[in-house]
Amino acid sequence: MNVAIVGASGAVGQEFLRILAEREFPIDNLVLFGSERSAGKKYTFKGKDYEVKLLQHNDDFKDIDVAFTSAGGGTSKEFAETITKHGAVMIDNSSAFRMCDDVPLVVPECNAEDALNRPRNIIANPNCTTIMMVVVLKPLEALSHIKRIHIASYQSASGAGAAAMAELQQEYKELVNNEPVTVSKFPHQLAYNVIPQIDVFTDNGYTKEEMKMFNETRKIMHSDVRCSAMCVRVSSLRSHSESVWIETESPISVEDAQKAIAAAPGCTLKDDPANLVYPMPLETAGKDDVYVGRIRKDLADDCGLTFWLSGDQIRKGAALNAVQIAEYLHSVGQI
Repeated sequence: MNVAIVGASGAVGQEFLRILAEREFPIDNLVLFGSERSAGKKYTFKGKDYEVKLLQHNDDFKDIDVAFTSAGGGTSKEFAETITKHGAVMIDNSSAFRMCDDVPLVVPECNAEDALNRPRNIIANPNCTTIMMVVVLKPLEALSHIKRIHIASYQSASGAGAAAMAELQQEYKELVNNEPVTVSKFPHQLAYNVIPQIDVFTDNGYTKEEMKMFNETRKIMHSDVRCSAMCVRVSSLRSHSESVWIETESPISVEDAQKAIAAAPGCTLKDDPANLVYPMPLETAGKDDVYVGRIRKDLADDCGLTFWLSGDQIRKGAALNAVQIAEYLHSVGQI
């Protein structure tokens, strides 16, 4: 296949290169695209150097089979027609098309078949926190319909990009040296802190990040479930974590939940609190699965279950999920 990566210099773009190589994705030709700032940079993929081309409105995508785009919503909207007009499938990592009725929103473990119906040849990659949560919710939904979700996320600096990760590291260095602290990528200092805001606030008091979890979960799961989220930025460097409370139509036992999650694709059960075993960002960074632990009954709800999860949002929460979508399309002969 002929593959393009748009936004190749960013954190997710770099992860695309690593994952495509690791998973031996069938690539005949690879083309990297970027902004004026990154055009001309060179990256090595499987021992060969590739130079980033300037993304333009031309016929550069004429022979491309699949394009992974991660350059921001504005760029995705502006270049979607250019990317898809010759038949390329655009798998977009931004929020630009997620809630469009004619664009499928896909997590392969949950709704891979939705990718087959794509009128605009665009498939949207969901928000990272949503992806990781629904991978775990899918096997539980099979046990009993999930009516309500309450979630508190603990999102690492990497969710805001490579520059944000560098800023967090810089802040710690400045604090140790008693220097003025750099605050640019976040609304407040993140080092030694947590910030109860990710994205901008909407009129109902929830942030856009929190509303994404409400809307995207319903679309992916084809469900009437209602999700109330509190998304928090924490000072870990990479991997997001989530505390999740669900209410189901019928009670689910802890044992049944553990068995279902352990057997589910994309999930790893790590649940032995008596021996201090539970998922943590330090251990889930760089891993493909979503790790789940601390599964227990909700003391406030007879039909409630609560658990903790952690996963690498640059991998499963972004680049890996997109590559898995392409792998599914390839397996069914659609690319």
